[in-house]
Amino acid sequence: MSIRAELRRMRRIDRWMQVILPRVIRRVVDNEVSQPGWLPGRWMTLVSGDIDRDAGIGAVWLVWRPRSSKAVTHTALIERCGEKWQYTGGGSASDGDLPAERLAAGEPGQVGIIELGGGSGGVSHAYRLQHRHPDFIGTIPWVGSNELQVAAEVDHLLLGDRRIEVPAHGRLIVVWKSPSTGRVGIRPSIVAVGRDGSELSRIGPHDSMDSYTWARLSGEAER
Repeated sequence: MSIRAELRRMRRIDRWMQVILPRVIRRVVDNEVSQPGWLPGRWMTLVSGDIDRDAGIGAVWLVWRPRSSKAVTHTALIERCGEKWQYTGGGSASDGDLPAERLAAGEPGQVGIIELGGGSGGVSHAYRLQHRHPDFIGTIPWVGSNELQVAAEVDHLLLGDRRIEVPAHGRLIVVWKSPSTGRVGIRPSIVAVGRDGSELSRIGPHDSMDSYTWARLSGEAER
């Protein structure tokens, strides 16, 4: 596909997102994270949504044309600005799609317990609206999100102090807020918990791999 054709396709997707996102955001805010009946799944799939009401932030993950060569992932950040939830940013990528099934750790396609995918973020839009003349940008809170792929052994996740349920397909988006370091924020630790309540693995704020994967790599290196 030529660059010009790809740009036209991305602009078309963006126009549809302007129509679809407000309706999807309302569902996620109302704790409805299943596929909307009015949205054909073969055309666009709602993968996951996450809301932290105490922090006034949320995130949505959609896939356009899933399971096709034209699949495009789209993530959206939302914030509660006053009494309303607003779309405050996001991004699209043409290099991702959904797996056919949820896999156990160590199987091809699921190396670790927690697989860290793409992410997005920016300074808090709600904070900037509330403070017309904000302090130095390093003091503005940072709102971020990350896409995760979680192994079949996991019952739920702990993101800082929040418990997050894992959908059956094992793909989810998590949203978080932290003080800004000047250019980015610091993601909380993510802990994977098994059905018996035990910790299976964790991924720290600055880690790119979870502790399960690090342990396997260290064991193989010692052989």
